Amino acid sequence: MDTAIHRFHDLFAQLGLSNDAASIGEFIRSHSPLAFDVKLSNADFWTPAQAAFLREACMQDADWAELADQLSVALRGPVQL
Repeated sequence: MDTAIHRFHDLFAQLGLSNDAASIGEFIRSHSPLAFDVKLSNADFWTPAQAAFLREACMQDADWAELADQLSVALRGPVQL
Protein backbone atom coordinates (compact mmCIF):
# COMPACT_ATOMS: atom_id res chain seq x y z
CA MET A 1 0.00 0.00 0.00
CA ASP A 2 1.35 3.40 -1.00
CA THR A 3 1.25 5.73 1.99
CA ALA A 4 3.03 8.59 0.25
CA ILE A 5 1.70 12.06 0.88
CA HIS A 6 1.54 14.01 -2.33
CA ARG A 7 1.46 17.78 -2.51
CA PHE A 8 -0.13 20.06 -5.12
CA HIS A 9 3.19 20.67 -6.88
CA ASP A 10 3.73 16.89 -7.06
CA LEU A 11 0.59 16.58 -9.19
CA PHE A 12 2.08 18.99 -11.73
CA ALA A 13 5.30 16.97 -11.81
CA GLN A 14 3.29 13.78 -12.25
CA LEU A 15 1.50 15.40 -15.19
CA GLY A 16 4.86 16.32 -16.73
CA LEU A 17 4.39 20.04 -16.11
CA SER A 18 6.67 22.57 -14.47
CA ASN A 19 5.90 22.46 -10.78
CA ASP A 20 7.41 25.59 -9.26
CA ALA A 21 4.98 28.10 -7.75
CA ALA A 22 5.26 30.60 -10.61
CA SER A 23 4.62 27.94 -13.26
CA ILE A 24 1.65 26.51 -11.38
CA GLY A 25 0.16 30.00 -11.02
CA GLU A 26 0.67 30.70 -14.71
CA PHE A 27 -0.89 27.37 -15.69
CA ILE A 28 -3.98 28.10 -13.60
CA ARG A 29 -4.25 31.66 -14.93
CA SER A 30 -3.85 30.61 -18.54
CA HIS A 31 -6.39 27.77 -18.36
CA SER A 32 -9.04 29.46 -16.23
CA PRO A 33 -11.89 29.61 -15.97
CA LEU A 34 -12.78 26.01 -16.73
CA ALA A 35 -16.52 25.69 -17.29
CA PHE A 36 -18.38 24.00 -14.45
CA ASP A 37 -19.95 21.47 -16.84
CA VAL A 38 -16.53 20.20 -18.06
CA LYS A 39 -14.86 17.40 -16.12
CA LEU A 40 -11.24 18.19 -15.32
CA SER A 41 -9.98 15.22 -17.34
CA ASN A 42 -12.06 16.34 -20.35
CA ALA A 43 -10.51 19.81 -20.55
CA ASP A 44 -9.05 20.42 -23.99
CA PHE A 45 -5.61 21.46 -22.75
CA TRP A 46 -4.51 18.00 -21.53
CA THR A 47 -2.55 15.53 -23.59
CA PRO A 48 -4.23 12.11 -23.90
CA ALA A 49 -1.82 10.70 -21.29
CA GLN A 50 -2.50 13.53 -18.82
CA ALA A 51 -6.27 13.17 -19.29
CA ALA A 52 -6.03 9.41 -18.74
CA PHE A 53 -4.00 9.88 -15.57
CA LEU A 54 -6.54 12.34 -14.13
CA ARG A 55 -9.49 10.14 -15.12
CA GLU A 56 -7.93 7.01 -13.58
CA ALA A 57 -6.87 8.83 -10.43
CA CYS A 58 -10.44 9.98 -9.82
CA MET A 59 -12.08 6.66 -10.76
CA GLN A 60 -9.78 4.73 -8.44
CA ASP A 61 -10.05 7.35 -5.70
CA ALA A 62 -6.25 7.26 -5.68
CA ASP A 63 -3.97 9.49 -3.62
CA TRP A 64 -3.98 11.86 -6.56
CA ALA A 65 -7.79 12.28 -6.59
CA GLU A 66 -7.84 14.89 -3.82
CA LEU A 67 -5.17 16.92 -5.59
CA ALA A 68 -7.02 16.61 -8.89
CA ASP A 69 -10.11 17.97 -7.11
CA GLN A 70 -8.06 20.88 -5.79
CA LEU A 71 -6.79 21.62 -9.29
CA SER A 72 -10.32 21.46 -10.66
CA VAL A 73 -11.49 24.01 -8.09
CA ALA A 74 -8.52 26.27 -8.78
CA LEU A 75 -9.19 26.22 -12.53
CA ARG A 76 -12.83 27.11 -12.11
CA GLY A 77 -12.02 30.34 -10.30
CA PRO A 78 -13.91 31.99 -7.49
CA VAL A 79 -17.49 30.92 -6.94
CA GLN A 80 -19.94 33.48 -8.29
CA LEU A 81 -22.89 34.04 -5.98
